[in-house]
Amino acid sequence: MAELNVNIGNLELKNPIMTASGTFGYGIEYADLIDITRLGGIFVKGTTIQSREGNNYPRMAETPAGMLNAVGLQNKGADYFAEHIYPEIKDIDTHMIVNVSGSSVETYVQCAEKIAELDKIPAIELNISCPNVKQGGMAFGVTCGGAAEVVRAVRKVYPKTLIVKLSPNVTDITEIARAVEAEGADSVSLINTMLGMAIDAEKRKPVLSTVTGGLSGPCVKPVALRMVWQTYKAVKIPIIGLGGISNWKDAVEFMLAGSTAIQIGTYNFIDPTVSVKVIDGLNEYCNRHGFKSASELIGALDA
Repeated sequence: MAELNVNIGNLELKNPIMTASGTFGYGIEYADLIDITRLGGIFVKGTTIQSREGNNYPRMAETPAGMLNAVGLQNKGADYFAEHIYPEIKDIDTHMIVNVSGSSVETYVQCAEKIAELDKIPAIELNISCPNVKQGGMAFGVTCGGAAEVVRAVRKVYPKTLIVKLSPNVTDITEIARAVEAEGADSVSLINTMLGMAIDAEKRKPVLSTVTGGLSGPCVKPVALRMVWQTYKAVKIPIIGLGGISNWKDAVEFMLAGSTAIQIGTYNFIDPTVSVKVIDGLNEYCNRHGFKSASELIGALDA
C-alpha cells in the first residue's frame, strides 16, 4: 500500500481525494452509499452569512459531457449551519470544509468569522467567483485587486487553513493565484465553473432562468488541467485541482500537473461511489509505478 496522505498547509489529509462544494451536500446524504470517512475531505455546499433562496427555475441544464447550473448558492445561512448542520457533521472522521461566499467584503468576513468559531471545521474554501454587488456585479475573482481585497480581509479574521477557489473566467489565472497567495492564502483550488449558456431552439429562449450559468463536468477537464499546470509554476502554495474528474486516471493527471489534492464534483451525480473508486485506483497506480507516496506524483509531469 502506498502512503496516500498529503498536506494542504497545516491540514493533513489521509488521501488527496475530496468532494467539491455543491455536489456532495453535507456529506451525510451519501453516507448510505459509501464510507465517507475514507475521503480526504468533504467540501460542504456554499454557505453565506444570510439565507438565500437561490435563482428561479429552471436553473440546471444538461450539456454534452457536462452540465450548466445557476442554482445561486441556495442555503439557510451561517447561523443555521452552525446550529443545525454542524452538530450532525462535526464528528465525521474526515475533514469537513465549508465553502464560504458573499456579496461584499463585509459579508465574506462575517461568514468566515462565524465558521471560525466551529472547532471541528479546520478550513474554509473562499468562493471568490461571487458577484460584488457594490461594483455592479463583477465577480471578486476576475481581477487581482478584487481577489486580493477579499482575501486580505478574511485572512485578518480567519486563523485556520484558508483555501481560495479561483475562477477560470479570467485572462491569466496565475495573476489571480499570485495575488491571493500574497495576501495569505494557504492554498488555491481551481477551477470553479466556466461561464456558459444553453438555448432552446424551438422556443427561441434561454434554457436557464438566468440565461448564463456555470459549466462543469468532463468537458472542462482540459481547461482545468492547463490552468492547474500554469498555476503550479506560478505559486508556492498547494493547489487543489478540480474540473471534470471522473476516474482515478483523471485524478493522477491533475496531480502530475501540480495538484496536491483533488476534488470530484459533477461526476458524483452520475456515480455516487466514484470518490472511493478513485482512492482505490490511485493506490493501485502508485503501487504499479513504484511510487511509495502519492506526494511523489505532485508536479511530476515530464514536460
